[in-house]
Amino acid sequence: MSDRAVEQGRRDFLKTGAALGGATTVGLGGAKAANAAATAASAAATSAPLPLPDYERWDATEIALRIRRGDVKPSEVLEAAIARAEAYAAINAVTVPHFDMAREAAGALDGAGQAEREARPALSGVPFALKDLGIALKGTVTTNGCAFFKDAVADHDSTLAQRYQAAGLNIFAKLASPEFGQTATTESRLFGATRNPWNLERSSGGSSGGASAAVAAGVLPAAHASDGGGSIRIPASHCGLFGLKPSRGLIPSGPKSLEGWLGLSAHNVISRSVRDTALLMQLSQGPEAGARTLPPTADLLAALEQAPRGLKIGLFQTNLFGAGVHAECLEASNKAATLCAGLGHHVEPIDLSALPFLEMAGSMGVVTASGMLYTVREREKAIGREARENEFEPIDWQSLQKAKSYTAEQILKARNVFDRGGRVLDELFARYDLILSPTTAALPPKLGELSLDQPFERYARNAVQASAFTSMFNMTGLPAMSVPLHWSAEGLPIGVQFAAPYGGEARLIALAAQLEKAAPWADRRPPRLG
Repeated sequence: MSDRAVEQGRRDFLKTGAALGGATTVGLGGAKAANAAATAASAAATSAPLPLPDYERWDATEIALRIRRGDVKPSEVLEAAIARAEAYAAINAVTVPHFDMAREAAGALDGAGQAEREARPALSGVPFALKDLGIALKGTVTTNGCAFFKDAVADHDSTLAQRYQAAGLNIFAKLASPEFGQTATTESRLFGATRNPWNLERSSGGSSGGASAAVAAGVLPAAHASDGGGSIRIPASHCGLFGLKPSRGLIPSGPKSLEGWLGLSAHNVISRSVRDTALLMQLSQGPEAGARTLPPTADLLAALEQAPRGLKIGLFQTNLFGAGVHAECLEASNKAATLCAGLGHHVEPIDLSALPFLEMAGSMGVVTASGMLYTVREREKAIGREARENEFEPIDWQSLQKAKSYTAEQILKARNVFDRGGRVLDELFARYDLILSPTTAALPPKLGELSLDQPFERYARNAVQASAFTSMFNMTGLPAMSVPLHWSAEGLPIGVQFAAPYGGEARLIALAAQLEKAAPWADRRPPRLG
């Protein structure tokens, strides 16, 4: 493609409002003051001893087992999570605390005998948090990272929140997101900047950066996240964690919106262990009433024990925005290729020039900006007044104004080009089992580089490095995961991405479990947090 076409495609992608987070549907106010003096918090960990010293080394599966055996009480693990959320406040991960509600729920579980504990759901009493974007928990606020939604109390539970509660999870907070998930960092006027536990001057990624920061810091072993262009995989990569974006339709997003952003957005979790992601997906996957996009479900727990053999993996390392790829990100994917080859898989370079990527990226912006506009207008109807410019990030406000001019034809064209891209990738997956690539084209950015509160041109120079490898799988509805297999020379985590055919989650989980055994990462901890 010509340099002119590359540049035009990049600008179309950005100017139309392309984004990275999960689609929003609904939005307790009292936002925490923005990030004051956090840069001085080089000691993000407190000097005082924290409860349950081993808590940070347990994954959710282990916590559930210990609760079931009676080794620890639900209240004890909840207080361990809350204590760490407060001790590590400098990372600014928690936006909406539900501590009292969670304490009441944990207290009701504490007195159970052995038989009752064993009869309870798989994750009974395990602390958990939701992303502060696009998910509803009745009687609580989801702000979407936006001042216009800061006091929007949900009148219902999202289907996914219902499934998490049915699994026994004790939801004690919501975690930071940038406004409407529209960038690959987690910074907002409403809450300030969420900081990467590996380096407090850098971003934890976006838009599920609150989840990645909390899990990397040890506040939680796993947390809810969503992904409309890379927002599970990018934060997982930046914080040394595992993150899998599922196939379109596998995890419910209703009941009010069954396909966020016309199917671009998907919900799941960010976790330290592969088995936690597998378990949480196993407990939350499957259709909901009204859904028509239904990928096949699989036994993901069984996949953990089924080490794959002889996979044919295509290696792709080209930034289709034409912006290049950082040497450390290339090294990460090359190391992963070598590791896979050592495990008996075949890896070879592939070409994706047939993918209409720049056209897809431009159309993605039409869809995400239109989705944001719809959400804002629904809120306007609910409160009986129009949104004001000072209630939004400058770049988002520009996107909202532009979205007012989009036509139905542009929306239909967007879906058509996404489907064309899907056909290209499906044809490739007829020849390959997986695609391997860098997760991002750059290292975790410094805070401010991807903020939505800056001149557009400055933002644009950095934005195309974030989702060059991730967004194609949102537009085509395919599953993809980021696996923490590399750290830079200065100690920054760098993930690698594997993508699979539609409904191929079991294949991804099986490979991830194999990689986790071959190159374990669970004991790697951010140095500033001990």
